[in-house]
Parts: sequence; structure tokens; C-alpha cells
Amino acid sequence: MAYVNLTKESIEGEHICCAFSDKKCSEGYRLKKQWLAGEFDNGYIFRRLAERAKVFIEYGPAEKAWVPVTAPHYMVIGCFWVSGRYKGKGHGKALLKEVVREAKSQGKNGLVTVVGTKKFHFMSDTKWLLSQGFEICESISSGFSLISMDFKKTKNRPCFKDSVKSGTCSIKKGIVVYYSNRCPYSECYVKEPLVETANKRNLPLKVIKLGTMEQAQSAPTPATIFSLFLDGKFITTDIGVCMDSRFDKIVGKLQIHNIS
Repeated sequence: MAYVNLTKESIEGEHICCAFSDKKCSEGYRLKKQWLAGEFDNGYIFRRLAERAKVFIEYGPAEKAWVPVTAPHYMVIGCFWVSGRYKGKGHGKALLKEVVREAKSQGKNGLVTVVGTKKFHFMSDTKWLLSQGFEICESISSGFSLISMDFKKTKNRPCFKDSVKSGTCSIKKGIVVYYSNRCPYSECYVKEPLVETANKRNLPLKVIKLGTMEQAQSAPTPATIFSLFLDGKFITTDIGVCMDSRFDKIVGKLQIHNIS
């Protein structure tokens, strides 16, 4: 199995797995590449299968991660996907093994990543990661868990920052979306479909783009790729909620689940 690490020098001529053939997301695709190029200077790694496929992992030092967690001397795993016909062929284990090797070579305390307590859209498979040696460090009411694979004992375990503990944001009326260019899909879904969806329902809409590491690390959600709040309460990481045809179904289903 051949894998490649993208670099600032190679990224223009390489694909980044997601949205490489989706014309409507061409701007988001460009912005994700731009974001990656900047993060490479912070020790960020994008490693993928050397084929035209969605088989990849992203990771880097926790101190420089675009997520609101505290995990000194840990490596944070960002996006981690193996999809389609490539599932069940050992790619996930091979990619994770490489991250473990790299983190240990740098003397890190372990690995950490944000997942859904239950499966969340655009987030790694919680059950699979737990089966690979990760353990839950902390879970919060909005449905997120922080999990870690520890190489050595530390005085303080990784934890979420206080900004995410309540599961709410400061704007209490209408739709509020936080997103970043960590994903090539975010830009195109937020810029057009979401605006139309909110207007059709006469819902106030506030879109907050996390444009810096500092903003992402102090966000009210651990899912800084995309998170939607309604009337101040976290609802979903499912970017499909931006579409008129799916908004009511997704929001209604989640609200009923939360009430029950």
C-alpha cells in the first residue's frame, strides 16, 4: 500500500481526496489547499493513499490544532477517512499506525481526537477508534467526546476547553453556523444553500467563519469544520442541513431525539 505526504511544494499538483471532482465546491477546494499549505509550517501532516480515492488522515501538534482542546504534547488527529471500495482493506490501521510511529518519534504523550459520543457526520468512527486503543477522556452534553491513545502517564489528561462545555453559543435567536476552510465542502454549502434555506423559513442567520487558529481554539463547538446552532443550542455537524430539502428533516429529527 503506497501512501504520500503532501507538502507546500507538491500540494498544487496533488488532490486532497474530498471534492476533487465537485465543480460547485471548486472555491472551497482551493481554500482547503490554501489552509493546508499554511498549516504545514505548524507541523501539520496530510497523508493519503497514492490513488484517486478518499483514503487519508490529517494530524498535527495539539498546541497548533484548530479545535478547542487542551492536550499538551499530544498529536491531534483531524480528518480521517477510508471510503467506498477501499474499506476493509487495512488502510485505516496502516494510516493510524503511521501517526502513532510519528508521534512517538517526536516524544509525544499520545494521540487525541474529537468524535461524536454517537456517530457524527464529518467525524471519525468512534467505535472503530475505541477498538484501536483510544479511550474516552471527556464527554459533553452536546454529544461530543474527546478520546485519546496515551503512550505515557500524564498528570492532566486531555480535555475540552471551557468554551464548548455548555453546548450553546452566545446568539440565542435563529441559525448560527461556525465553519472553517478545514473542509472543501463548507464554503459552498454555507455561502448559498444555507442562505436560501434560512430566508425561506424567515430565520435570522449568522455565519461565523473561523479564519484563525485562535478563533478555532476558542469556538463554542469542537467541530470547527461545520457546526449549526439553532436558537443558541448546538444541533448538528451534518453539512447537509444547509439544503432546503434536508433542513427540516435533520433539525426536526434531532430536536425530537433531544426532547426524548
